[in-house]
Amino acid sequence: MGQKIHPHGFRVGITEGWTSRWFAPKKLFGELLIEDQKIRKFVDEKLNRQPPYAAVAKVEIERTREELKVLLHTARPGVVIGPKGAEVDKLRNELENLTGRKVKVEIAEIGSPDLNGQLVAESIAEGLKKRSAFRRVLKQKAEATRNAGAKGIKIQLSGRIGGAEIARVEKMINGSIPLHTLQANINYGQFHCRTPYGIIGIKVWIYLGTYAETDAAAAAGVNAQRRPRRR
Repeated sequence: MGQKIHPHGFRVGITEGWTSRWFAPKKLFGELLIEDQKIRKFVDEKLNRQPPYAAVAKVEIERTREELKVLLHTARPGVVIGPKGAEVDKLRNELENLTGRKVKVEIAEIGSPDLNGQLVAESIAEGLKKRSAFRRVLKQKAEATRNAGAKGIKIQLSGRIGGAEIARVEKMINGSIPLHTLQANINYGQFHCRTPYGIIGIKVWIYLGTYAETDAAAAAGVNAQRRPRRR
């Protein structure tokens, strides 16, 4: 079961939370669901598909009666915020025009891009677009992810890899990937790489350890930041 479905969807409600957090009556549910999709598509096209690339990996949406809160997880927060907050203000105004609601935009920095499956998948796509040897690209990304602290990584490519006539699937596994274990913290990402010879699908699974281990490491990092420095 865990091998065949989306790792995040498999864990939602058990060890993972929802990326859209709101409640609506039956009549409004479909409208708000489509609005969430429009917001995510707009943010992706504005910040990820045109320079300067902001590396936004995840968009979380919360709704209250009064306002709509959009939380952007990005590896380059300075690009999203802009000089004196000009870019984030512009983004907020555009989202308000898109939805017709009061919008609040918050930024969360991704400390280690090599441990984020979505960002790793997009960086592999950049390598394939430059016509680099796909095995070399996969090996480099797998080693960078393991060096960043991951316990395992699995990468899968599917399509006309290397411009071959017949489409095929190529996999690379480095370390441990317990996909069927609900307590395993798996960071997953997927991306469609558009090449001159067709679309290549990229999927990345990164095993960060159990949730207990990752929570303890995060707590230790917060405590280390709060600890006063000795003079």
